[in-house]
Amino acid sequence: MRRTRMFQSSAGFTLIELLVVMVIIGMLAALVGPRVFKNVGKGKRSAAKAQVELFGQALDSMRLDTGRYPTSSEGLESLVTNPGMDSWDGPYLKKNTIPKDPWQHEYSYNSPGTHGDYDISSLGLDGAPGGEDENADVNSWE
Repeated sequence: MRRTRMFQSSAGFTLIELLVVMVIIGMLAALVGPRVFKNVGKGKRSAAKAQVELFGQALDSMRLDTGRYPTSSEGLESLVTNPGMDSWDGPYLKKNTIPKDPWQHEYSYNSPGTHGDYDISSLGLDGAPGGEDENADVNSWE
């Protein structure tokens, strides 16, 4: 009588194959990761600039209705809540809230501003004046 062996197929990966794949993935992440995260900072700066522009448009619309920009004490909140102006016809922003900047800080608003009728600024990632790259300020007058 002949015995037949049942062959078992090895359907798995060897440890060496897994290590090679992990090294390749690690090298790709090391090359691509810094480039991707660098662009995230640029995207946040662009979003802050766009929000500052939208605030400017909303403030201009409010000025057309009321004849003046809100004071520093009335702030940007006057774009969504009437601060007691007779001809206020808001809200002037689509959402009824004043958004924070992309780094979750409040925007600074001054009127009259030192650079124009009003100044709006975001202090960037670090929340401090000045800075470079993602820490740089985003200002309405620039």
